[in-house]
Amino acid sequence: MSRSIGLITLIVNDYDEAIAWYTNKLGFTLVTDTKLSEIKRWVVVSPERDGAKLLLAKADGPQQMKAVGDQTGGRVALFLYTDDFSADHAKMLKAGVRFLEDPRHEAYGSVAVFEDLYGNKWDLLQLK
Repeated sequence: MSRSIGLITLIVNDYDEAIAWYTNKLGFTLVTDTKLSEIKRWVVVSPERDGAKLLLAKADGPQQMKAVGDQTGGRVALFLYTDDFSADHAKMLKAGVRFLEDPRHEAYGSVAVFEDLYGNKWDLLQLK
């Protein structure tokens, strides 16, 4: 038996602004954008073909609206692995991605925390 995490749901305010941010700022690929109803879509973006992808789910109702941008209570929510930290960091800065710190070089690798368009915290991470 083989198992893996395929999708991680990320609650967003708007499908189109989230698609634009993830594809333009982070260079993700739009994998799927399927209309399910008049208000719901199945939207999946991915940094690469393999590994977990993000399901961008538009917030529905007050409880979900409160979770947009703070789905983990202020902790780093997601980890974007790279094999070229310096190049990706520079590209992301040029694209206007907001980093919350300068790059750090830890025992496990190079890392810097950034925020997505809603304020969710991410690590850009190159493991040693």
